[in-house]
Amino acid sequence: MNQAQSYGTAEKLSAIAVDLRDEYRQPHQTPWIIGFSGGKDSTLLLQLVLEMLLNLSPRERKRTIHVVANDTLVESPVLARHLDNVLEKLSAAVGPLRLPMVVAKTTPKIDQTFWVNLIGRGYPSPSKMFRWCTDRMKIQPTTQYIRDQVSASGEAVLLLGVRRTESTQRRRSVERHENGLRLNPHTSLQGCMVYKPIVELDTDEVWQTLLQSQPPWGGTNRDLVTIYRNAGGAECPLVTDKSDAPSCGSTSSRFGCWTCTVVEKDRSAAAFVEAGYDDVEPLLEFRDWLKEIRERGDMRMAVRRNGTLNFVGEGRLIPGPFTLEARQEILLRLIGIQEEVDFPLIRQEEIREIKRIWADDFKAVTESIDA
Repeated sequence: MNQAQSYGTAEKLSAIAVDLRDEYRQPHQTPWIIGFSGGKDSTLLLQLVLEMLLNLSPRERKRTIHVVANDTLVESPVLARHLDNVLEKLSAAVGPLRLPMVVAKTTPKIDQTFWVNLIGRGYPSPSKMFRWCTDRMKIQPTTQYIRDQVSASGEAVLLLGVRRTESTQRRRSVERHENGLRLNPHTSLQGCMVYKPIVELDTDEVWQTLLQSQPPWGGTNRDLVTIYRNAGGAECPLVTDKSDAPSCGSTSSRFGCWTCTVVEKDRSAAAFVEAGYDDVEPLLEFRDWLKEIRERGDMRMAVRRNGTLNFVGEGRLIPGPFTLEARQEILLRLIGIQEEVDFPLIRQEEIREIKRIWADDFKAVTESIDA
């Protein structure tokens, strides 16, 4: 048995506080970057870090801490509202509490958003065989932020709220990267070290701590508890490496992107509908429709975007992107749903980029016909 597992919750939390304090007070200015998803684990991590800072005198708070959330722009409305609420409260508390913190939210580049790829380029909705979304929408925006901090400071420490008992896959990942030291080198980001302060806590201990305390940025953790209770699932965590990508679209009931078609059924969205979140139901229906039409031959082109045919096995044709007509229908339906729900689903900048891609595609089709 791991020694930490034999400790009680209070002892574990005390050890974490000592460890955080010791690492923060190391004689250098390397910034910390907290990967914040808004879920229970990253919320507890953020809370413990703030409590550690508040137990230091203002003159000891020398190292900058970046709190970085990733917004794929297609997040579940329920979690997106909660995340924005926490970030807003945190931003408001940084000044009065005299905390050396930067609160940031990363988003995909305009030409790599979900809708620009699906409606603009016609990519079929993501599947286990073609999971094009995670790298473009999650990994690239967050890793660029980390690289910027490494470039500015020479190195950075990424704090993640991962836990050994989270899942079998997570335990294997933790054990694979352990080196016997507090900090482990990031697998793909040079100059970035990874720190996992709450790795030995179990789920009950996380909830117990959150329920028995109040976040330093104000409010309570009650809303978070309600979200989990209604969703019956877990958040999709912040992802900074492709080896972590399977956490998106896993078979567990996670709430992440409302457009996720990697899973067979979105159990969390269905649970939110049952709990009375009326604006989730039309999104769930639209998501199911996106999954259904990717299998329809009349909605897909024969050739890929590079003009080639793709065959597998004994000559079976793998269809290419959605047809221009299908893309137009998807956009019209999406705009209609956006008018129905009180939540932004697609931005005007995305629509302009989509129409630019359509114009290029139409021109290419016309030139091929003329030739």
